[in-house]
Amino acid sequence: MKRSSTSEAAAVGDAAAGEGVAAAEGAGRGVPQGEPVDLLEAHRTELTGYCYRMLGSAFEAEDAVQETMVRAWRSYDRFEGRSSLRSWLYRIATNVCLDLLKGSGRRARPMDLASPSSVDGPIGTGLPETTWIGPVPDQRVLASAGDPAETAVARESIRLAFISALQRLAPRQRAVLILREVLSWSASEVAELLGSSVASVNSALQRARATLAASGDTTADASPQPLDDAQQALLRRYVDAFERFDMDALTAVLHEDSTLSMPPYALWLRGRADILKWLRGPGEGCEGSHLVPVRANGRPAFGQYRADGVPWAIQVIETADGRVSALQSFLDTERLFPLFGLPPRYGGPGVTPASAS
Repeated sequence: MKRSSTSEAAAVGDAAAGEGVAAAEGAGRGVPQGEPVDLLEAHRTELTGYCYRMLGSAFEAEDAVQETMVRAWRSYDRFEGRSSLRSWLYRIATNVCLDLLKGSGRRARPMDLASPSSVDGPIGTGLPETTWIGPVPDQRVLASAGDPAETAVARESIRLAFISALQRLAPRQRAVLILREVLSWSASEVAELLGSSVASVNSALQRARATLAASGDTTADASPQPLDDAQQALLRRYVDAFERFDMDALTAVLHEDSTLSMPPYALWLRGRADILKWLRGPGEGCEGSHLVPVRANGRPAFGQYRADGVPWAIQVIETADGRVSALQSFLDTERLFPLFGLPPRYGGPGVTPASAS
């Protein structure tokens, strides 16, 4: 069991004591057989992906899934197999997320909150973590194997822009859209999960689609392909240019309309010229940085260490038209580097975290 408290562990132990009897009694009525903990844990990754889309935070998503698992362990002896174990877990996870979202503000990216910043303006003070959509390692939310088309949609549906668009939806609309458009549940299945009607689910989906269209984003149906040779070469050129802090080389790899953002600061820049000017000025401390590859939000990403080996940021990279179109740097290294399996100091070129695979 992951991240459980002592009291939760005790509760799980108490529940487990009666689960063998409950499983045996349920053998004739469709209750899944096997060790309950293993049966539940098999769904952890996809549930974490679902909760991340709902909540916009990897840490809140992991907490929500842990709470889901604890509730499921405690009540497993009452699971009678009238629905699949997967559907039952999603019902619990949805209720946990809806509870967490009550009274909370929506998470966002810097560009969702204000116009582009001036290079010469103050960087300001960092805003609370709850303000921002955070990155998530692919391995925490994407299955390692599966149907390629479904994997492509899943990867597209965790990109930061799409997570941001989801946060514009009311929580129940958000759940409906994710279940219907990302996970391909039927309207009747979603209605049963939410204790609603098919008509209500269809109405919520229509409203959700309209909101996303108005926000400039769409549902996750682009089915992006794995990085091709040209994109891999672009990333290698970017890493080389950034580590050498070569402004001419960065000019060649950055898109003219590229953006730079750095949560927890609200500052964000638009345009290659402003980004390069910022790097030459306030961002000059990035000179000599080392970039260690990881995967985040279905996109290439890097753990950035400063010249002295101290962690500085998780960079999530977007590309378009053969250039780097977005540098999204997340500075909460104290929590993010352990999440991505990155060491607390740079250890040289051989550093390759598990999340880079």
